Amino acid sequence: MSEFEQFALDLADASGSLIRKYFRADLNIEDKPDNSPVTVADRLAETVIREMINEKYPSHDILGEEYGFQNTGSRWKWVIDPIDGTRSFVSGMPIFGTLISLLENDVPHLGIIDMPILHERWFSASGEECFFYPSDADQKKVVCKVSGKKNIGQAILYSADPKMFNSSQKPLYDRVASQVKLPRFGGDCYSYGLLASGYIDLVIEADMKIYDLMALVPV
Repeated sequence: MSEFEQFALDLADASGSLIRKYFRADLNIEDKPDNSPVTVADRLAETVIREMINEKYPSHDILGEEYGFQNTGSRWKWVIDPIDGTRSFVSGMPIFGTLISLLENDVPHLGIIDMPILHERWFSASGEECFFYPSDADQKKVVCKVSGKKNIGQAILYSADPKMFNSSQKPLYDRVASQVKLPRFGGDCYSYGLLASGYIDLVIEADMKIYDLMALVPV
């Protein structure tokens, strides 16, 4: 495992430890300009990650959902979503996650989907296999394998929220959803981990930002 890969796992460990302290706590929920919720846990988790990166790699760029872009002109850029699925987090649902990625010249080099409450994690780096780290510490990491289903009529489809599709996108989604065995909503980034492990077969989403997407590409 490379230095970058181990450091990325350390970032996920640190942010997850902090987030667990705030889960199902009595938190003030604020609304951002786009009406999406944010809490102190979102901000502190991103702060912890940023501080660790700045200490270890002060010349690297950082782009995070809560605090924007720290541009140093580096070819290396860390992209962070401290809590992907804040609505799930504030609802007490454990299916939110932390997304961490490292880009080289804007191309994803590694990505992590970390589920702090479920203690599950998906991790991959460019040119390498994707690994799933199970919640049971006694179990070894396993190589991910996507579903081998060929018939869309047997597929399980997930999307985060039906409201994410605009008027031109919704008919396209409906066309696919009408053909699958089981269309479901919810899951946030957890759906992509389940997709990588072959438990579900399709994920269709829209209106994703760079910090929603970059960690998913290597996985």
